[in-house]
Amino acid sequence: MSQDMLAEMFRMQEALNKRIGVKTTDMDEQDRQEWILNYCRAMSQEIAELTDSVPWKWWARYQKYDPQNARVEIVDLFHFLISLAQVLGMSAADVHDLYMRKNELNFKRQESGYTVKDESDNRLLEK
Repeated sequence: MSQDMLAEMFRMQEALNKRIGVKTTDMDEQDRQEWILNYCRAMSQEIAELTDSVPWKWWARYQKYDPQNARVEIVDLFHFLISLAQVLGMSAADVHDLYMRKNELNFKRQESGYTVKDESDNRLLEK
């Protein structure tokens, strides 16, 4: 996905959020905390719906794999994830930049064996 595609998704999500009355740019600290929780809860529900797209109940014979529904649930997750990023004041470029730096860090962790949990290196990602 090019950064332009991600930027377009951010633009479209901001427009949708404004349409339903959520203006992330006008939030005070309390509103931000509330909406972080709202979006986390919404994403938890979407993950549950994604989980239900695959037959995970080993005791149930009625379940079917539904790849189309799984795809839709992934997109629903993007809606809420982008909204969450916007609540935190992140643009598409911010997300892209942090993703690239975190990905590099994850590779370094793998190369070093990553035998001890130490997330202090995440602090190196701060700007």
